Amino acid sequence: MARRRALVVEDHPDARALVRTYLQTMELDVTEAADGRSAIRILKDSESRPDLVCLDLMLPELSGFEVCEFMRSIPELRGIPILVMSARAKPMDRAFAEEVGATAYLIKPFKRSEFSRAVNVCIARGPQPHPERGEA
Repeated sequence: MARRRALVVEDHPDARALVRTYLQTMELDVTEAADGRSAIRILKDSESRPDLVCLDLMLPELSGFEVCEFMRSIPELRGIPILVMSARAKPMDRAFAEEVGATAYLIKPFKRSEFSRAVNVCIARGPQPHPERGEA
């Protein structure tokens, strides 16, 4: 059975490395992007399509919100779970992230156990249809 793949989209190299390490210990193969445009290039490549996207909101080029909106607008990407990891702790930030397609939301800094739990929940949900877009 092929290993699951995750895409980590985070502009801070240390944070990206930490998330990569967490995911690798959970036996996921990891691809990384430092900005929203790079993430979209990776997502468009069907050969490297991830099973999970771990996404920061405050990114150069395109925001995490824009990456979410892009993913939810493309049928092949629509069901990929998105775990948002952000320092933005206001309820309206979480609500907007969920509105544009986030599956789960972690506020930075987070504990490894919180991250692992959120990843497991996202992966268990797997690809999800989005009823608000007319899917059953």
